[in-house]
Amino acid sequence: MTTPGPGLRPRAALAMSQEAAAAVLDAESLDALRALCDLAPLPALDDLSTSRAREVLADVDVLITGWGCPPLDERVLEAAPRLRAVVHTAGSVRGHVTDACWERGIEVSSAAAANAVPVAEYTLAMILLSGKHVLERARDYRASQRRTWLGTPRSVGNYRRTIGILSASLVGRRVVELLRPHDVDVVLHDPYVTDTDAAELGVERVELAELFARCDTVSVHTPLLPATRGLVGRALIESMPADAVLINTSRGAVVDQEALTDALLAGRIRAVLDVTDPEILPPEHPLWRCENALITPHLAGSEGNEWRRLADHAVAETAHWASGAGFRHPVRRERLAFLA
Repeated sequence: MTTPGPGLRPRAALAMSQEAAAAVLDAESLDALRALCDLAPLPALDDLSTSRAREVLADVDVLITGWGCPPLDERVLEAAPRLRAVVHTAGSVRGHVTDACWERGIEVSSAAAANAVPVAEYTLAMILLSGKHVLERARDYRASQRRTWLGTPRSVGNYRRTIGILSASLVGRRVVELLRPHDVDVVLHDPYVTDTDAAELGVERVELAELFARCDTVSVHTPLLPATRGLVGRALIESMPADAVLINTSRGAVVDQEALTDALLAGRIRAVLDVTDPEILPPEHPLWRCENALITPHLAGSEGNEWRRLADHAVAETAHWASGAGFRHPVRRERLAFLA
C-alpha cells in the first residue's frame, strides 16, 4: 500500500476505549493530530460494529488505536476499504492487529519504544535502590530509630556489582544504556544476540545459567511467549548468589513463581516484582508475606504524564507516515513471534 504524499491530508479516527482516549490524548495532542489529518469527531470508536463506526470506517485512511481497541478482523476491514495504516499509542498490537490486516498490506506502528522508556527508568531505579538495600534499611531504621553504617556488610552498595539483563528487548537495551554511567559490570543473555552484537551494546554475552549464577542482580525483560513461559525456573533461581536480586518488569509467567516464592521465604534472595502471575495475587498468596520482596502494581510502564510521551509518539509517527516516508517505528509481521 502506498502512503500519502506531501499536501495530502489523510482521514483518521481514534479506535480505543474512552478511558484510554481520555488518558493518553489530551487537547494539545488532539489538536496536533487535527493539524495532520481530518480527524473524525470524538468520542473514540470503542465498538466497531455500530452504525456510527461503520460510517467513520468507510472513509478512514489511518486508525489511531490504543488500549481497548476491538480486533481489526475481516468484518471490520471490509467496512474500512481505504484503511492503509494503524498507529498504536501503546506497546503490543497483538490484541487488535489481525492476520487480515497483514494480508491487506496495512502498515502498523507501535509506541513500544516510547513505552520502554519509563520501564527502563523504573528498572534502573530498582537496581540502584536494591543495591543499597533501601527497602530493608528504611524498615529497620523506622523500627530502631538508630543509624548504623560502619558495620554495613560489603554486599551493600552498587560499586562493581554485576548486573544481568535477560533479553535484549527494547526495554533491556534501554536499561543497558541507562547503566553506562554507573560503575557496574553488565552481562546479557539473549539467544538471538551474537558476541558482536553484545560488543556493540557494550556488554558481555553469557549463557542463561551463567547469568543467574554470576550476577548480583538479574533483570528480566523477556516477552511472554510459548517458549519463554517458565523460562526462569527453579534451578536458575536456586543458583543465584545469596542476597541476589531478581527484578521482573516483563510478565509474571516468565518466572516460576512457586520456586521464587520458596527462595524468598527461605531468605536466600530478594526480588522486585512489578508483575506477578496472576495479576493481582490472591490475598492469601505467600508472596505478600515476603518482606524481602517489593511488589508494585504493574506501574513501570507509562502512567500519568508519561502517557503524553505515547501521544507525542503517535503524532510523530502519523506525521512521518502522512509525508509519504512511512513509519519510523514499524511493526513487522515476521517479528511478531519475538514481540510481547
